[in-house]
This record gives sequence, C-alpha cells and structure tokens, in this order.
Amino acid sequence: MGITGQKTIEVGILKAPSVSFTLDGNFGDFSGDFTAFAENGKIRFQDRTGDKFVFRPNDPGSSFVLKDVVIGIDFHWERKEDQRFRGLLVLIPEEGMVRAVNVLPVEDYLISVIASEMSATSTPEYLKAHAVISRSWLLSQIEKRRGIEQQKKEYRSEVRTETEWIKWWDREDHTLFDVCADDHCQRYQGITRPSQSLDNVTGAVMETAGEVLTYAGKICDARFSKCCGGFMEKFSTSWEPEDPPYLQGKYDGEAFPEEVPLPDLTDNVQAEIWIRSQPPAFCNTEDREILSQVLNSYDRETTGFYRWEVTYTAEELTDLIKRRTGVDFGLVEDLIPLERGTSGRISRLKITGTKQTLIIGKDLLIRKALSESHLYSSAFIPVKREDTFTLYGAGWGHGVGLCQIGGAVMAAKGYAYKDILKHYYPGSGIEKIY
Repeated sequence: MGITGQKTIEVGILKAPSVSFTLDGNFGDFSGDFTAFAENGKIRFQDRTGDKFVFRPNDPGSSFVLKDVVIGIDFHWERKEDQRFRGLLVLIPEEGMVRAVNVLPVEDYLISVIASEMSATSTPEYLKAHAVISRSWLLSQIEKRRGIEQQKKEYRSEVRTETEWIKWWDREDHTLFDVCADDHCQRYQGITRPSQSLDNVTGAVMETAGEVLTYAGKICDARFSKCCGGFMEKFSTSWEPEDPPYLQGKYDGEAFPEEVPLPDLTDNVQAEIWIRSQPPAFCNTEDREILSQVLNSYDRETTGFYRWEVTYTAEELTDLIKRRTGVDFGLVEDLIPLERGTSGRISRLKITGTKQTLIIGKDLLIRKALSESHLYSSAFIPVKREDTFTLYGAGWGHGVGLCQIGGAVMAAKGYAYKDILKHYYPGSGIEKIY
C-alpha cells in the first residue's frame, strides 16, 4: 500500500484469524455487523474471497468499530476492547490471518495518538510538544522505511552466536502498513478515547499542524518514553548502532547541583549510586495531578516510575528466563551487566547458569527476559542474596528522547512547548513542512 502524500497514514490495528466489525453510517452498500475470515492466504467476506477489501465512508460522520482489539501487547495491562475509528477500513491477509488497517489523515491520527498516550486534559504546552514529536517520529519512520526499500538492502536487527544474542525491535518490522497501533510504535485507539476533552487535543494538534523537529535538514526520529529515571539515554542502547546528535544522554533537570559532579552512568559503580538514590530531576515527581494528566487509567496500574525494585527466587528467575528466551541456562547463578548506556540502562547483560552462559541485549530483550511482560527498564542493579535476586531499577521505558513525565512537569512549571523540545532534543529545530 503506502501513504498518499504526507497527510495520510496507514495504521495496522488488529491481526486475527477472523475480524468482527460494525460499520456505522454510510459505507456504500454496507452497514451493520460483519465478520471477515482468513482462508487459504486470502480474505473471505460474505460470499466473496479476495486479497483486499476496502470499506470507504461516504460522509465524515461515519465510523466503524473493531471488536476485541488487543492493547498493551505483552505488557502487564494487556487486554481486549472494542474500538471505534474514522476513515477507511482495509482488510488484507497477513501470515495466514486477517489484518485490519485504518487509513486516515495524519492530523486526525495524531489527535488520537496524543489522547491515547496520555490524558486529553494534560497541560496545553505539553500536548503541543507531544504533537510535534509524534508527527516527527511518524514521518521520519516513513522516510526511513522508504529508504530501506529503495536501497533494497536486507535490514538486520538480530545477531546471534554461541556466546551472544543481540536483538532490537523497531518499526521496520512493518511492511504492509506504516505503523501499528500499540506501544511498539505509538498508541493509537481511534476515537475511543479522544472524545474526552477533544478540544484540548485538537487545539494542540492544529496549532502545531505541519510542524516537525529537524536536524541537518532531516526530520528527527523523535523517540519518547514514560520516565527516563533522571538521565536520558542514547539511541544505540536500544536500537541500531548509530547515535543521532539530538538523541544523546543528558541530565533531565534544570541544573545539576554545582557541588556534585555529573555522574558517568556507563560505569557500574556510579550507576549503582545513582539508581539506588533519589536525585532531583523533572521526572522525579509524586504530584498526583501531573501523573493523572500523563498516565491513562491502565498506565496508573504501574507504580514506582522513578525508582522501583523486583525480587525473584533463583528458581523463579531460572524458570522465567527459560520461558521468556527459550534458552535453558540451568539454574541461573548470576546476572552481570557488561555494558551500560548514558542513563545506566544495560545494553549487554551476561547471564550465567549451571548449563550455559550467554550475553543478551539490547534493552528490550533484557527487559523481556526478566519479566512476565516487560521489566520497567533495563536501568537496574542486580543483587544476589543467597537464593534470591533483587533488581533495583530506575525509570520506565527505553529513556530515549522525551521523558513523558518529565515533560509534563516542565509544562506544569511554565515551560513553553518549544523549550520542552529543546531540552529533550538538543540541537534540533522546529520546521513547518505543510
């Protein structure tokens, strides 16, 4: 498929053996409840079989509902819900199943993303900052995918040997549409949630319409996560081995105390001191009003954003790592951080067991291996005591780019959206491209 110009986006919503949906309004010859099925590599809809079915609304008031959309995939808040969307519904086959794709204008997509990622009642300057980075990230990823396709080079995101397993996940995984609708890309939940305080979000998106972050003439890959833990992370800790100048490690605060040297969190000793303390930072907040603006109800099921700890028995950890990685280490004997990024996040972790020793990375593979869903972050200190392992950690997410909680605190302190963007993406500028 592919977008039409810069103002239309294709979002992969749901993939399942069958997809049930409701068409409300004028969709030509169709209205009401339907189910499409996967059949021999194609889609069966009613009495027809084909490679693609397109349901196009004939008036702006029409919408459709997709049933049992999975949100929070692989996270502890994973669940299914019915979601309502505007725009086109496209059904295509993917890996022997039905893929539902929503095609809609970029700005309409952004209105939903902003309200899906956080509360629509957030501070206006924060909403505007997020509108710019969400738009920037989206358009930069489309450009990146097109570049990979034009070069016709194999894109590799995994290297595995007998001693080391390095893997990362990025949106190059998607080839049939532009972005997915979950945390893997950006949360997009149609008009299911944006109806709440829609004017706030719409105003933020429209006031910044067409604005993107740029660096050296290119749209910035403007990453963001929930909580950096007091220090921003560099790009290569989580993804491919390159580091854009605007995505570098940086203290997330107004000014570090003059009498205290800025720590080097790539060093294990300094990382431990940092992670096991409560240094001041924008994202070090327990302000319930600010947190309620940034975090939707299911995000608030996570407690301890700035500092946290998790404890496993050796047997629990052994079973967990085996199930999550598929590697039988025997009884896990030690976890040894070998390499850390600028925020203290581990990019290479050595797991030693009675049967096998293996180095794993990057950030997300480590987080997947050490939790039933995703460990809050890979910025942690592993401490072994007799038959238990305790992980003392900092932050939530990869920590690259905008820290959502930190950005919300900045906005509450009176920072304008352009100042928030300068803080989290140093050296970048804002350009209106349409």
